[in-house]
Amino acid sequence: MEPEKQHRLTIWIFAAASFLNDVGYYLVTVIWPVFVTVTLGASTTFLGFVDGFGDALTSISQAFSGFLSDKLKKRKIFIWIGYASAFLSRIVYALSRLPWHVIPGKILDRGGKLRDAPRDAIVADIKKYNVRATAFGALRAADRTGALVGLLASLFLIAALTQRQLFVVAAVPSLIGAFLIFFLVREHRPQTNLEKKLSFSFKLADRDLKLFTVASAVFTLGAFTDSFYILAAKTVGSSLEEVTLLYGVFIFVSALTAMPFGKLADRIGRKIVLSVAYLLFIVANFFFAMTNSLALFLVGFLVYGLHYGAYEGNLKTIVADMSPPELRASFLGSFAMVTGLIALPASVIAGFLWQAAGFRAPFVFSIISSFAALIILARIHFKTA
Repeated sequence: MEPEKQHRLTIWIFAAASFLNDVGYYLVTVIWPVFVTVTLGASTTFLGFVDGFGDALTSISQAFSGFLSDKLKKRKIFIWIGYASAFLSRIVYALSRLPWHVIPGKILDRGGKLRDAPRDAIVADIKKYNVRATAFGALRAADRTGALVGLLASLFLIAALTQRQLFVVAAVPSLIGAFLIFFLVREHRPQTNLEKKLSFSFKLADRDLKLFTVASAVFTLGAFTDSFYILAAKTVGSSLEEVTLLYGVFIFVSALTAMPFGKLADRIGRKIVLSVAYLLFIVANFFFAMTNSLALFLVGFLVYGLHYGAYEGNLKTIVADMSPPELRASFLGSFAMVTGLIALPASVIAGFLWQAAGFRAPFVFSIISSFAALIILARIHFKTA
């Protein structure tokens, strides 16, 4: 097969696996906070800890797999093991009987994100600068579409299955994704000589990447788990079905806009699109902080979806742009680790603020941290080719 066709096929397989995994993940997203706090009887602080711990573990696993992927010059094994871990995690959730039982499942679930840095390094390697953001946007569109399908399917399955049965059903798509990667994706090796660099240090990053990491860490401090957005809507009296539909608006908008925002970033620049993403996040959290109205919650989720579409794919594109090719997976993973480790205190802070000052307090905190990140972002010079 010609290299260009093989590269296109690789992107499509990655998109299919991402789509399937998110179908499973979002089949149980809405019931997750209810399962932990109601079925298992845990507190919102425990929920924040578990979700934050999972996000932090995501980051550590990506840094670990990114470095090993560059050092061993292997990508594929980390990707399919990551999807297999997601499958196993949902089986563990289904078997949980006490709050602490979900922790091993969370370790498998978020540890499975070790697939991301090697996969993203492949995408950056096989796509040129002027179409790279579009490629990452396409992957985001695929997983957000999977998220929408999973969320809509949950509307029908919540009434037909128990929560534990739903976790088992949610495990199957990730298993299929693991098989797709294992059998259909060819191994990809970086073309540069890494033997001269036997260790990795973030000191190898240039000034702008370091400053960008700081800005992203500050932003992440207010970007707590989606569980709190779901609980906020539930707190003001929305039914589980209404919450699912509200969250579906967020997923739909993020899926619809991910690729267009990627193309826009390729055309007018990454910095402009990322600045818009920060501003959209501020607006979304303003709606969540200031309303008890179901209609305005709908607007909040809509704007949150626009933020997500502009933010996620563009973020990885920027890090890939700023990274040396021979250490691209290492930098992608280490960036995710630095920012993701902030996710644990972010969600714990959100849970504490919720209990201490009411459900609006975490969203106000998000607005403040996002403004601070936007100020830092203005000082960063972005590559243009």
